Amino acid sequence: MAHVIVKHTVKDYGAWKPVFDADATRRRNAGCKSEQVYRDADNPDAITVLLEFGSHDQAHAFANDPGLAEAMRKGGVISQPDVSYLNAGE
Repeated sequence: MAHVIVKHTVKDYGAWKPVFDADATRRRNAGCKSEQVYRDADNPDAITVLLEFGSHDQAHAFANDPGLAEAMRKGGVISQPDVSYLNAGE
């Protein structure tokens, strides 16, 4: 399993969330097995998304998919995303 953490700020969470939800099929087709969305307690438009993929190759391919960039633009992402790829500690 591969996990990806994406942190970014959106213009308006209420506008971003429906775009994120509508992109679920593309995430699943890319190998995403689950996702969790968190909002910063002090800035509710600062979003952290935790994604789980079957492999690091799938995670990297998804992160580089032009469709992701388009969905982020449509959702009103206003900051450069901070992306981290994680391995489970063993």
